[in-house]
Amino acid sequence: MADADADTDAESLNQDELVAGIDRTRAELARTIDAISDRVSPKKNVDRALEQVRQRVGQIDQRVGQIDPLIAGAAAAAVVLGVTALFLWRRRKR
Repeated sequence: MADADADTDAESLNQDELVAGIDRTRAELARTIDAISDRVSPKKNVDRALEQVRQRVGQIDQRVGQIDPLIAGAAAAAVVLGVTALFLWRRRKR
């Protein structure tokens, strides 16, 4: 009779382990499906792309804020002078 009780306990333990293993596998599968759904979702992809653009614009804003206004003005003046000189040179060539 003791052997029968031991067998029943062992079967119950094995069944409990099996059920726990199935539950773990089910949870892992659910996480995997969620991750795949997240990656292929058009809305999520657009959201991620927009976030990347926002981050890059923020980085550009930080860099622009670090530029000395005097240097920026001098660079702009140099460009205007260069374009004007090119325009006058081409006009004179005609």
